[in-house]
Amino acid sequence: MVDENNEHENLDGVLVPEPTGAPMLVALGITFIFAGLVTNAIVTIVGVPLVLFGAVGWWRGVFPEQKEVLVPLQPAAERPPPVEPAPQKVAHLIPGEDGHRARIPMEIHPYSAGLWGGVVGGIAMALVAIGYGLYSEGSIWYPVNLLASVMLPSLDADNTAQLVHFHWTGLIAALFLHSLLSLMVGSVYGVLLPMLPGRPLLWAGFFAPLVWSGAIWLSLSILSPALDQHIRWSWFIGSQIAFGLVAGWVIARAEPIKTMQSWPLVERAGIEATGIARSKEGDS
Repeated sequence: MVDENNEHENLDGVLVPEPTGAPMLVALGITFIFAGLVTNAIVTIVGVPLVLFGAVGWWRGVFPEQKEVLVPLQPAAERPPPVEPAPQKVAHLIPGEDGHRARIPMEIHPYSAGLWGGVVGGIAMALVAIGYGLYSEGSIWYPVNLLASVMLPSLDADNTAQLVHFHWTGLIAALFLHSLLSLMVGSVYGVLLPMLPGRPLLWAGFFAPLVWSGAIWLSLSILSPALDQHIRWSWFIGSQIAFGLVAGWVIARAEPIKTMQSWPLVERAGIEATGIARSKEGDS
């Protein structure tokens, strides 16, 4: 065995196992055995000797001596040149630079920016709604009670004379609904605006209000038929645009925060070490 191995090592080639069809014969026999269980016993009987012959041939290819063949190598002139190690340092890719793939967004606005945008945008929308009440019915309480009628069955949306007067319950219900919706939409603006390309005021001030108004126009007749009869869509869309412009302006002015994809791996993994702690202290 030692002499044969030395003889093969002197040859310009690679020893590989000798090709054999025994494994395929075993697989075919096993297939016949199981196929006979659902067809005919004769198929199983044919499969048993196939498995036996294939197993013996497979075994004899390894024992008592492994059968191998020598595959010659290409001539030296046709081989590729050897790989030579380069002493240069690894140039680390920075997300977003030189075409390196980055997850969007690279920067986000703090959640507080979305909440503040909802508060200020809600005030702008309320001013437009009050202007509609003064222009339409001569009362600032008309839009307040109209919004509160969604929650309060006691406020009859069909009775205009009742809607133009002040009601404590209507004011509380309207403030609750308006504040909740303004904070929710402002938070959504704060999350989505960094992901949208181009000018944020265009998306927040015009595109989003039109989409939002269209969704309300389709569903309001089902959710609140009485409110659907009294709403003026021109004023409603104007109030949504006012909300979007003001909220988008507040959010766009907030200082963005870089996402974790720009952090080093050790910081993303939360690894703490002496050298890392010193670098952080030096940065601060």
